[in-house]
Amino acid sequence: MKSTLRALVAQAIESLRAAGHLPADLATPEFVIERPKTRAQGDFSTNAAMLLARPAKSNPRAIAQLLVDALPANEAIDKVEIAGPGFINFHVAEAAWRGVLREAVAQGARFGRNESGRGHRAGVEYVSANPTGPLHVGHGRAAVIGDCIARVLEANGWDVAREFYYNDAGVQIHNLAISVQARAQGRGPDDAGWPEDGYRGDYIIDVAQAYLRGESVEVEGHTVTAARDPGDLDAIRQFAVAWLRREQNLDLEAYGVSFDVYFLESSLYTDGKVEETVRELIAKGHTYEDGGALWLRTTDFGDDKDRVMRKSDGTYTYFVPDVAYHLSKWQRGYERAITELGADHHGSLARVRAGLQALDVGIPQGWPEYVLHQMVTVMRGGEEVKLSKRAGSYLTLRDLIDEVGRDATRWFLVARKPDSQLTFDIDLARSQSLDNPVYYVQVSHARMCGLMRQLKERGLSFDLEDGLAQPLDLGDAPTHELVAALSRWPEVVETAGRDLEPHQIAAYLLELAQAFQSYYNEHQFLVDEAPTRNARLALASATRQVLANGLGLLGVSAPEVM
Repeated sequence: MKSTLRALVAQAIESLRAAGHLPADLATPEFVIERPKTRAQGDFSTNAAMLLARPAKSNPRAIAQLLVDALPANEAIDKVEIAGPGFINFHVAEAAWRGVLREAVAQGARFGRNESGRGHRAGVEYVSANPTGPLHVGHGRAAVIGDCIARVLEANGWDVAREFYYNDAGVQIHNLAISVQARAQGRGPDDAGWPEDGYRGDYIIDVAQAYLRGESVEVEGHTVTAARDPGDLDAIRQFAVAWLRREQNLDLEAYGVSFDVYFLESSLYTDGKVEETVRELIAKGHTYEDGGALWLRTTDFGDDKDRVMRKSDGTYTYFVPDVAYHLSKWQRGYERAITELGADHHGSLARVRAGLQALDVGIPQGWPEYVLHQMVTVMRGGEEVKLSKRAGSYLTLRDLIDEVGRDATRWFLVARKPDSQLTFDIDLARSQSLDNPVYYVQVSHARMCGLMRQLKERGLSFDLEDGLAQPLDLGDAPTHELVAALSRWPEVVETAGRDLEPHQIAAYLLELAQAFQSYYNEHQFLVDEAPTRNARLALASATRQVLANGLGLLGVSAPEVM
């Protein structure tokens, strides 16, 4: 509906230009079509007249009247009014609202989706946890945000690749290897000689025992077999990384998260991509040497100071492989490259973008896009939950899934805007009450499915086509609000994809469930009068479909029975 109204207003502006009521060179302003706060102001409103008035040197209400008179006829509009300083308010025709229901039912799982991204490719990178231990709750927030961004982009027609970047090189991997080695040699964290930065969780014992048993681990198409030699640190490292990558994959599988691409940081070195990137940066003239180190002049691209690329000992700083990695994304055709990270990575973003700009290969400014999430605090019984016996110092994602289930975990971790602090209340997430938002939405879906079962049990019929043909009682506030809420769904999908904000989906679903609940409380569905029964069940069918579609974009189930 917004698109229809926008097109009509644009046509009216063009007509006024052609008629000489507006200057011929006056550009069409960035007017908005929005939903007023109260029904008295109509279903939609635009500020186009007020934006045109000053450049046209005219009164806003006078321009508004000209626009109203120039609007092309359209059967979707019942009435147009001018209000306040020059707002134009639109009242949508009842037949157009019925058209929304018909589209929702006819299109089914496709309703709300669009093709705006067709022919375009996006890469979404998320989680990208070091394979040094079980995934923690913060990884869980990253996983569901990234997964839902990918789902929403696909709903907007984009060809999406989901990507996991394994940091399988560096100090942390070395600390993992020597920790497993210490356990394999019979030492514990309280013994002399335990590595100063060693990992203490019980999972290290599991890895060491599996290594000593000579187990084989298959991960992403590769098999790694333990050498069983406690003295072979390189073999221990390879096995431990593979073992923990497999465990992380199993956790993500339980969470409903999967990936198309697994990219190893180590491959950037073995394939020479880091050296190649450094050579290109030197060739472009954006580097210099000082103090025995190689520097990148990132201040040329907006960074607050220049950054060391290669230290005096010959090793590279951590942002250099990041530049090489993102260059590979560009070379793989990602028009949008989206990386979901914890907010603690904020400091590295400018230097990575600076490095990409310095390569001068056509990468646009602001590429890649970053979505940063804040930390998660988990509460139970009013107290913070921090520890996991298996991981030692942090609560694992699997702990949370085991306690509250996949659906509640996903909902609660994606339902807030990523850059906001999140408190995860285990007691609320487990409760079967209407205070629990995911339960509220799911029970609303199940309630509509229950209506259809009751229909059969009572021997009543349901004619969907007749129901969709029945006039809507738009004078009834719950009816109008529910239909208006249903009509918003395509807009929500579009804006959530554009802004990379899947939490908009969760907020919408809760609002839609609340609108349905208000309607449900005021109306009987299984009445004797067939036209009334058909109309109300048709409205319930459209609502059930939209709830199912939205829950699918969040990776949350839409149960038929609860």
